[in-house]
Amino acid sequence: MAGCLALALLAMPLIGCSLFNKDDDTIPDTPADKLYNEGLFLVNDKQDYKAAAKKFDQVDRENPYSDWARKALLMEAFSDYQAGQYDDCINAAKRYVTLHPASPDAAYAQYLIASSYYDQILDITRDQDRAQKAIDAFEEVVHKYPDSEYALAAKKKIEMARDQLAGKELEIGRFYLQKHDYLGAINRFKVVVTQYQTTREVEEALERLTEAYLALGITDEAETAAAVLGHNYPDSPWYKDAYNLLKGQGREPNEHKASWISRAFHKLTG
Repeated sequence: MAGCLALALLAMPLIGCSLFNKDDDTIPDTPADKLYNEGLFLVNDKQDYKAAAKKFDQVDRENPYSDWARKALLMEAFSDYQAGQYDDCINAAKRYVTLHPASPDAAYAQYLIASSYYDQILDITRDQDRAQKAIDAFEEVVHKYPDSEYALAAKKKIEMARDQLAGKELEIGRFYLQKHDYLGAINRFKVVVTQYQTTREVEEALERLTEAYLALGITDEAETAAAVLGHNYPDSPWYKDAYNLLKGQGREPNEHKASWISRAFHKLTG
């Protein structure tokens, strides 16, 4: 996706421009078009994205508010992204969106911001701040540019980032469960069930709720968790585990409508 815009920009004609500023007749250190085309050469032929980003940044600094600066700023963000310089990419892309909100390329700039956060997401044992920032930035793409070519890709990555956040909650919940802190575990699994119902982690969360509620002797909630799991994911191995846990105590899955679990799922399905 990122490469599509780059190819379009690389295909732009190498238009010359005057060396002289019309207001004060001063001469820039290097003509804007020359700097810009040098940056394109570094991207296209050399794939030296760090050096290219510096060229595009020079265009922006020496020719502010010009059309060259606008194009260079977007290419700077693209080059920074390709170089793995995510913070620089975010800064450049945010400047582009701020300065040129009506540009047809603003959607792409916003997508670069989101992708930069997304590519820095760590495994679930680490802090997930970037995952939330990626979700927020991708949602900006979807809401502000719903008809853009980036909206569909943004939606898919939102779901993947939400899986990551749900996985983090599960990891903490399992830790509490192992420590027999059942209330702490339930609170974490509850977050998955109420906030991340469309993720794959919800199946395990419901089984873990069955386990935690049984340990506390709260059988109505345990039966409901298993029943909801079985109704929505009948072929899930997690349902088999939950069913066997209840059977081991002489009980069966049974949805109690007053349960918060039941209400949460009925709210989702309307």
